[in-house]
Parts: sequence; C-alpha cells; structure tokens
Amino acid sequence: MKTIGHWINGKHIEDQCRMQDVFNPATGEICKRVSLADRATVEAAITAAQSAYPAWRGTPALKRARVMYRFKELLEKNADEICALLTEEHGKVLGDARGELSRAVENVEYACGAPELLKGEFSKDVGPSIDSWSEFQPLGVVAGITPFNFPVMVPLWMYPAAIVCGNSFVLKPSERTPASTMFVASLLHEAGLPPGVMNVVNGDKEAVDSLLEDPRVKGVSFVGSTPVAEAIYSKGTAAGKRVQALGGAKNHAIVMPDADLDNAVNALMGAAYGSCGERCMAISVAVAVGETTADALIGKLSEQLKTLKVGPGIDTCSAMGPLITESHRKKVTDLIDSGVTAGAQLVVDGRELRITGHENGYFLGGCLFDRVTPEMKIYQEEIFGPVLCVVRAETMEQAMQLINDHQYGNGTCIFTRDGEAARYFSDHIEVGMVGINVPLPVPVAYHSFGGWKRSLFGDLHAYGPDSIRFYTRRKTITQRWPSAGVRQGADFAFPTHD
Repeated sequence: MKTIGHWINGKHIEDQCRMQDVFNPATGEICKRVSLADRATVEAAITAAQSAYPAWRGTPALKRARVMYRFKELLEKNADEICALLTEEHGKVLGDARGELSRAVENVEYACGAPELLKGEFSKDVGPSIDSWSEFQPLGVVAGITPFNFPVMVPLWMYPAAIVCGNSFVLKPSERTPASTMFVASLLHEAGLPPGVMNVVNGDKEAVDSLLEDPRVKGVSFVGSTPVAEAIYSKGTAAGKRVQALGGAKNHAIVMPDADLDNAVNALMGAAYGSCGERCMAISVAVAVGETTADALIGKLSEQLKTLKVGPGIDTCSAMGPLITESHRKKVTDLIDSGVTAGAQLVVDGRELRITGHENGYFLGGCLFDRVTPEMKIYQEEIFGPVLCVVRAETMEQAMQLINDHQYGNGTCIFTRDGEAARYFSDHIEVGMVGINVPLPVPVAYHSFGGWKRSLFGDLHAYGPDSIRFYTRRKTITQRWPSAGVRQGADFAFPTHD
C-alpha cells in the first residue's frame, strides 16, 4: 500500500513513526497511509526553509515569477492526475475537481505578476535633496495550515503568493487528503524552485503546535473551522506571529418574490449540494420572502432533489459524491436528527440513501428542511453537508436582519430582479462576500477572499492584493546625499519638508 511521507528540502521523506489510514470515501476502503510528522520532522522542515530563505529573498522577483510560470504549465499538463487524486481522497465529482484546479491555477497566474505587485512608491525631493521611497520585504519563513475540502486550491491561495514575495514556506495540509497536495508540491520543485523554499509536512495537532511555537516561523495562514481558527489566531499572535485564520460559515441566500425562481432553484441546487455541501461558501440557508415564494421554492427544490444523481466521483453521471469520513457523516445525520426533533419539516430526507456497489461509502442524499427557525441547532451551526434549510421571512428587511444577527459573515447572496433592492442589500448586509443572483460569490484571484465576524480572524483576507500585504512588510527609506563642501549645523527642531 502506498505511503505518503513529507516533502522537505526538495526530497520525499519517509517517516514510519506514526501512521494514519487514508480512506476512499466512495468505498470506505483504505487507499493509502500517511505519515504524521512529529516535532523533530517539523523542525527539520523549518530548518530547511530557514536555510533556503536568504538566497531566495535575494532572487529577483522576475526570476521568482518565472518559476510560477513553469509551475502553472505543469499544473495544466498534469490536470487529469491531480483531479483523479482529488476525487479518490475527497470524493468530489471529477467536474468539481477540475473546477477546483482551475481556480487554483488562477492564483498561480496572479503570483506571476510579482514584479509589478511588489513595486513600491518613490518620491523625489520630499525635502532639500532628500528622496523617500517604500519597498515590500518578505517576512522570512511562513506556514500554511489547510483543510481537507480543497486540498489543491486552498494551499495555492497561500504559497504561490508567499514564495514570489521572497518567503520560504512550510505547508501542513489535511492528513485526510494528502496525496494531491504532495503531488502538486513536487511539480513546484520540477518547475525549478530551489530545495527548501517549499516544504510539506503531513501531520496532526502536534505538527500544528510545532509550527505555532517555533520562533523561526514569522507568519501563519489557516483555513478551517471557527474554533480552531480562533485558537490558532490567539496562539500565533501571542507568539508574535502575523496570522490570518479563516473560519466557518453559515451562508444565507435571500429569495425575493420577484426572483427568477427557476434560475434561483438551479443556482441553489449547485450551491447547497455541490461537493456534498463541504464548502465554506456553500449556501446552507435559503430565506424566502413571503409565504407564496417559500411554497414555490420548496416545491421546485423538492422536484429537483428527486433527480439529483448521487454516486462515486469517478462516475461522470454523478452530480454529488460522498462525505469525507464516516464520522463526519454521523455528525451531519445527528444534526439532521436534531432539526427533526426541534420541529423543522424534513421535506426531503437523504439519510437512507444507499449506492449499489458502494454500500460502505460515506454517502448521504440531499436533504431539505422547511420552516427552520433561528433558535434551531441546524440554523445556528455550520453543518458542512448536503443540507439546505429554508427559513420564511415576511420582508427583505427581516431576512437581512437574520443574516446580520448570525455569528458568521462569510458569504451571502440575493436573488431578485430589483436593482434598488440589490443595491440596498449589498450596501447594508454585514457579510464579507456578497452575490447578486450569484450564489457562490468567490472572488477571482485578483481580488481577495474573506468573511466578517467569526468567519475571519485577522485584518487581511486570503489571496489577491491582501496576500501580497500579508506576506510582506513595508519599509520606508529616506535618504540625502549632501552636495560636496556643504556642511549643516545641528538642527534640534522636528524635521519637516521646509
């Protein structure tokens, strides 16, 4: 059986000390094993990154960008193998895997603009014979801790930007989906990145704690659940590190009475049930404005769910694959049970779904709740599964208040034909990413990704322009070259431009 180790200083490192099984969610079978790094292994990766940093920092930005150009080409050349690994370990359908890789490549393309992105400002003659300019210098060794649901895309939110800024990097990916991350890292080495600039350590909490406690690590990027994000932010900042920690979500979609309901339903199907709901941008709550709107929405969603094809991700006919693990499937079904107990109407129940030939897979059919209320657990918590909750509201203002009152503020959208309503919504909703008739408003690579409230800990969002600022420090330099023979006496007044 294949074993996944670590990638340190440009080499695969085998480590048999602690091992964990990796499962194919569609079959429930062990498909490989992954090594869990101990503190010594993590420290070896940090040492490799620290050693590689000075030379890489001194490498011109254009040469760093050229590595990313070659990396992009290799990602596209190896797309089929990458997507197959994604589907095997995560369970997502191949079309979804291709979409993930495509968005990942966009971030590499953005990083290719490093020579332009890292340009500072220059001002001549800010005072007599005095010039001033700013430049953006790398932090040093930085780390990324990434989740199972996007094992290719989320790491590529982080290390392409960090590396082109002149940093070296240590990545701790999810131990549930390690193979695609490791394969992509090897492609970066093939693209010409010097050994030690990019390192990967697979592991669990021990590896995470090692990264947070090591003073050589100057910055940490994280994507995962809110409790862990908050803990990493607190521990990392207490240790003097720069930290951005993206947490959980409970994304609402408002459906207005004037919405194109057929288009809204199609959009909600993809946004709620795509990737089996295991997306931080998944729509998990639809707020229908008006009883007529709600009744029509429930009717159309119920009909669509009858035709939702659930099956293994490698089956091109499948629209939705399995959940990541049996324990996560149980967590989702327990939340569904709690919704039924609390009085919500389970209009479509996917709990008894079984896939012929894949009886041991972690499958769950699409579920649809109606008449969900804010005090229910299924409304308050991030379910991270194929469950859509419909809440009924009397007015748009009432619907918006539900969203603004929620602890999460990651993504949201509104379905309407009314431009005034859309403008009011986008202006006054307290959420970081907003869609107008767009259910998954994930920003393109040259904007930045991040939510508000308890969906983000830190001041800077992920990828895009914020990533360049996160992975660099501004330095401002002021200089004077006095003319020959000119001498100035001591000046004890505060310096001005006069």
